[in-house]
Amino acid sequence: MKLRTYMLVLVALSCATAPKATSERTEDMTVLTTTPKAAALISSTPADFTRLCDDTLAKAKELVAKLKAVPAGNDREALELYDEVVTLMSNTGSRAGLSKEVHPEQAFREAAEACEQKLEAYNVELSLDRGLYDALARIDSKSLDPVAAFWLFKSLREFRRSGVDRDEPTRAKVKALNEELVKLGQAFGRNIRDDVRTVQADPAELQGLPNDWLAAHPKGADGKVAVTTNTPDYLPVLTYAKGGKVREQLWRAYRDRAFPKNVEVLTQLLTKRHELANLLGYPTWAAYITETKMVKSAEAAAKFIEQGRAATEARAKADMAQLVERKKKDVASATAVEPWEHQFYEDRVRAESYGLDSQALRPYFEYGSVKRGVMSITSKLFGVRYVAANDAKVWHADVESFDVLEGERLLGRIHLDMHPREGKYKHAAQFGLTVGRAGHELPEAVLVCNFPRSGELMEFSQVETFFHEFGHLLHEVFAGRQRWAGVSGVKTEWDFVEVPSMLLQEWPLDAAALKTFAKHHQTGEAIPEALLGQLKRAKEFGAGLDTRRQFFLSAVSLSFHQQAPGFDTSAVLKDVQEKFLPFRREWVAGSHFELGFGHLDGYSAIYYTYQWSTVIAKDLLTRFHEQGMLNADVATEYRKKVLDRGGSVEADQLVKDFLGRPHSFAAFEAWLNQKG
Repeated sequence: MKLRTYMLVLVALSCATAPKATSERTEDMTVLTTTPKAAALISSTPADFTRLCDDTLAKAKELVAKLKAVPAGNDREALELYDEVVTLMSNTGSRAGLSKEVHPEQAFREAAEACEQKLEAYNVELSLDRGLYDALARIDSKSLDPVAAFWLFKSLREFRRSGVDRDEPTRAKVKALNEELVKLGQAFGRNIRDDVRTVQADPAELQGLPNDWLAAHPKGADGKVAVTTNTPDYLPVLTYAKGGKVREQLWRAYRDRAFPKNVEVLTQLLTKRHELANLLGYPTWAAYITETKMVKSAEAAAKFIEQGRAATEARAKADMAQLVERKKKDVASATAVEPWEHQFYEDRVRAESYGLDSQALRPYFEYGSVKRGVMSITSKLFGVRYVAANDAKVWHADVESFDVLEGERLLGRIHLDMHPREGKYKHAAQFGLTVGRAGHELPEAVLVCNFPRSGELMEFSQVETFFHEFGHLLHEVFAGRQRWAGVSGVKTEWDFVEVPSMLLQEWPLDAAALKTFAKHHQTGEAIPEALLGQLKRAKEFGAGLDTRRQFFLSAVSLSFHQQAPGFDTSAVLKDVQEKFLPFRREWVAGSHFELGFGHLDGYSAIYYTYQWSTVIAKDLLTRFHEQGMLNADVATEYRKKVLDRGGSVEADQLVKDFLGRPHSFAAFEAWLNQKG
């Protein structure tokens, strides 16, 4: 999930004049019949997009002026005008945010980035507009339905947290700091995205890599093979290459992305966030940003991270011991595993101790089959179907578009931008395009990944990522049917947004689900039962180390924002690593991992949300374990009680309504302690 954590009172970051949807009235709801076509808005020219952005700002200002003039007592009219402002800003902001990450034309990306700066500057201006705040504060919440009242409560709270009730000099400082943070965040991400490094490898060092990968990477005129830091190169080389030298070179190149450009950018990000938090009366940025999350405070987040560190201690050490023992077969005197050896020896242990040859898995995960599997499984679970929208106007030929239907009712449109290219976002994320509003607009969203193409083979970890990100996509579509933009779509507390994705990524580990799509790309043979068993057992190996690393990253994220700036980020990274990781993983002398840690932009202090969400997802999973992973009745109940409701109630309540009790740490801890 791609997000920002700047101080935006409008709840969702984005905006614009999306095509007006027509509708027809049925018994008890408005059914929209016009498909969303916002993708066309980022398939135009940079000048067109700039005009769209400027029109958005002009229209928003017109609506705000109109809202301020609404007579006291006209509560519904005032709230509906505010809803239009939020929708407008949200939609164009989403389109700008997506475009700067995926558009193939640099000029368009630059126009989108400039638009995003304008929009975020106006969002900040709105968050500090006392007249707007007063107009909303006059609304009698008792005159509203519970969902509208909840949204109004959250909106007024964010106004106050933004400093709307401070004096004019303070509000001016807040505005300036937020504008600086927007630019710094954009620079941080851009420097990572644009810095693709290449290692020239001797073919002999690449022995062990799959034949399909080698065939796609022929030698150059100098007899060397070019290997990039992009994921489709990086993961296979770190996992399979027998040459330790090339693995180390590529690992170091990956950890050096955005160096030295992001040294000063990160320093300024941390400094300006801290300054802003202090200005608003908070001791640290971590204290500010956690206040409205499920966790409620930075201290509670730190306590959760420590709980995770303690829970993973034994299993992480056991995993590490197995890796060292395996390395001793190659280096008798070995006492530790280097970070560029971790994935390689983890794969060796899985193959030799658990009988799983990960390369034997690859033929069963051809990209096209995996895509069809993800869509087929979710279709059956949630009672929807995906219809190719071949007429959709999109920003690149790689993009595939689908309408999501429930029976004959159109729920929204999704786009899949799944393969790497120059200038494109380097990881995997879901982006919004249009916020859905019941009776007004249907949701439209985009999945952005960097996977192999049709006919090419995927790593199992990429299959899991596909399911994970598709969980975000479905959440956006299913939740995009609330009446008010501020609670429609993925508008839960941010430490809950990863729950649907963490939950859905469990499905490729279920044998019944896996057999529906894991077919040999040449013979069509279903993945053998024996290989499924090996996958299940082997997959559990390394979970201690991997989970421990997630808590480590959470601690880094929080530590960077829980103290006054001026510290050495590499030194803090090293200190946290020594506490959390039983071997060097991210920090090695001369490397600069934190400069390429993209989540420090969007998530800032709250990377812990991934593990917080994982804990809740493991708890929700108990219902599926009891009644079957492919049980559509349980999935339907989960959809209705959790996904469909978006941010219309507190996330704690969503969980309680599905489980029949508050969430707990127990299921997560039981998973950690299970025996392979």
